[in-house]
Amino acid sequence: MGRLAIGIVLAVLAAGCQSSAPVSRADLLAQAQRMTPADPKVAGLYGQSCKQCHTLADSGAPLTGDRAGWEPRWAKGLPTLVKSTVSGLGGMPPGGQCFSCTQGDYEALIKFMAGRE
Repeated sequence: MGRLAIGIVLAVLAAGCQSSAPVSRADLLAQAQRMTPADPKVAGLYGQSCKQCHTLADSGAPLTGDRAGWEPRWAKGLPTLVKSTVSGLGGMPPGGQCFSCTQGDYEALIKFMAGRE
């Protein structure tokens, strides 16, 4: 009886360790379009600047909340991401068009979009 119980526990644990089905691009896009930062100041900045590109499927920008899409960028470190944002990178203009953003604002916006709040 003990072996049976151990087998059941191991089976349940193994099932819990399996990765879930991948999220579709359409679901990621819908999620990005619904998301808003909890902090009102950051939400205002996000709506004015970041949301325009980070909720569009073909903008080239990683979608808000798409941790897998943000992972290679996040691996570079937050200081590098802030520096790239301030100076502009690829299709993103300098400052991400946020003319009133502080260093802390950029950090909060990046963390939010990358799903790292």
